[in-house]
Amino acid sequence: MQPTWLATMPAASSLVVGVAFTAAVAVAVAAAVARRAWRHRGLRLPPGPPGWPVVGNLLQVVFAGKPFIHYIRDLRREYGPIVKLQMGVRTLVVISSAELVHEALVEKGREFATRPAESPIRSIFSSGKFTVNSAVYGPEWRSLRRNMVSGMLRAARLREFRPARLRAMERFVARVRAEAAASRDGASVWVLRNVRFAMFCVLLDMTFGLLDLDEELVVRVDAVMKRVVLAVAARIDDYLPFLRPFLWRQHRQAVALRREQIDTVLPLINRRRAIVRGMRAGSPPDPAVAAPYSYLDSLLDLRVEGRDAVPTDEELVTLCAEMINGGTDTTATAIEWAMARVMDNPSIQARLHGEIMQRVGDARPVDDRDTDGMPYLQAFVKELLRKHPPTYFALSHAAVEPGSKLAGYDVPVDANLDIFLPTISEDPKLWERPTEFDPDRFLAGGETADITGSAGVRMIPFSAGRRICPGVGMGTAHIALMVARMVQAFEWRAHPSQPPLDFEDKVEFTVVMKRPLLAMVTPRKLSF
Repeated sequence: MQPTWLATMPAASSLVVGVAFTAAVAVAVAAAVARRAWRHRGLRLPPGPPGWPVVGNLLQVVFAGKPFIHYIRDLRREYGPIVKLQMGVRTLVVISSAELVHEALVEKGREFATRPAESPIRSIFSSGKFTVNSAVYGPEWRSLRRNMVSGMLRAARLREFRPARLRAMERFVARVRAEAAASRDGASVWVLRNVRFAMFCVLLDMTFGLLDLDEELVVRVDAVMKRVVLAVAARIDDYLPFLRPFLWRQHRQAVALRREQIDTVLPLINRRRAIVRGMRAGSPPDPAVAAPYSYLDSLLDLRVEGRDAVPTDEELVTLCAEMINGGTDTTATAIEWAMARVMDNPSIQARLHGEIMQRVGDARPVDDRDTDGMPYLQAFVKELLRKHPPTYFALSHAAVEPGSKLAGYDVPVDANLDIFLPTISEDPKLWERPTEFDPDRFLAGGETADITGSAGVRMIPFSAGRRICPGVGMGTAHIALMVARMVQAFEWRAHPSQPPLDFEDKVEFTVVMKRPLLAMVTPRKLSF
C-alpha cells in the first residue's frame, strides 16, 4: 500500500516525483561506487572473480545455481585460500586455511578483533551493537564479555546452574516418552524439535531464574525468539542499500517484531527484578518459584565502561535474548547430528551406553559431573564438532584500523573478514581420514584437537582468538550431557519409514540436517 500523500498527487506530479526519485537513486549508486573506489585506491586486495559495476559479484553468487558454500569451494580451487568478493557495497574477504585463520585470529588477533558494520534491521535487535557478539572491539565489548563470563559462563557459575540442567533433562525425557507413546507405532520421535525445546528451557531457566513458567508461556517466548533469528538474516538491501526505500514494509515489520519481543520478555525481567529486590531486602524467594541466581541478576546494575547509566530495559531484553538465542539452536542442531551418527552406527551407541553404565549404572540419571570422566563420550563430542560444526562460517571479523594485512594482501577496514570452516576440518594435511566419522581418533595415542585454536588451528567450531564464542565450555558440556542422557534413557534406531541416512545438510540459522531426523526409540529399563 503506497503512502496517502503519494496516492493523492496528480499524475504529472507523480511522474516528476518518480523521475526525481530515480535520479536520486542513480546519484546514490554512483556515490557509493566512487566512495568504494576511493577507499580502496592503492590497496593490494586479495584475488577474486571480476564483478559488475554497482553489484560487484552479487549476481554471480545469486545465479550460481549452487549453495554459497559450494561457490566458495569453487573459488578456493581457482584463487586459493584467500578470496575477495564484492557484494554490492560490501567487500568480503574469505579465508579458508588453518594457516591464514591462525594468522588472522591468533597471531594478529587484536588487528582483526572488531565486527563489521551492521544492517539497520540487525541494529534494531542488537540495540545498536550492544551485545557481546556484535559490539565494536573496545571498552564496551570488554565490559559486556567480562560480565557474561563471570555472570554465566565460568566453570564455578555453570556448576551453580546444575539444577536448571537437571530440570530440563527430566522434562525432555518425559516429552520424548509422551511423544513416542502418542505416535501411531508407539515409538516415533522427531529429534530436533524435542532437543531444541530442552535447550531453550535450560537457557530460559539460567537467564531468568523463574521456575514456575507454564509451557504455554515458554512456547510463546520461544516462538518470538525464533522469529527474531529469522528477521536478522541477510537481505538484498544489506548489499544494495539504495533499495532500502523499496523495502520499507520489511523495516516496519522488524520494528513491530522488536516491540513484540520487548513486550514478551520484559515481564520476565520485571518479575526477576522484583525477586532480586526482595532478596536484597532479606526475603529469599520460594525455591519452587525462583532460583537463587540468574544471568539477569548480573545485568540489572551492570556498569559498562564508557557509559554513565546501567542498561535500559530494552538493552536488557537484547542481552537476555543474545544468551538464549546464542546457545539454543547451535547446541540443538549439534545434538541432532549426534543422534544421526548414533543411529547410523550401532557400535557407537553401544560404546556410549556401556561407558554410561560403567560410570553411572542405571540407578540414577547421568549428569554433567559424570560426563567429564567419560573419555569415549568426550571423543565423540569432539568428532561431532569436527564433522558437523554449528555453522559453515564463524561470525564475521573486521580490521580495527587501516593497514592490516593477511597473506601479504591488504584487508580494508570496511571489509567483512569471513572464516570458512569446513575446509579446515576436511584438510588431509591436518587429519588422517578426514572424511570418516571416527571418535577413536581422539582417544589415547591418537590425534589431538584444541577446539579453541590457541595451540594451532585444526578445528574451531566456536571460532578462535579474542572473539571466540565465550560459551564454548557451556556448549560442549550441554552437548555431552544431552547425548549421555538420551542414550541412557532410550535405545535409538533409524525409522523404517525414512530413507537411509545420508547426512545431507542445509543452512538455516545453523547447519541442520536437510531431512529432519525421525527416530524410533525404546525406553531402557532403569531403576529410577
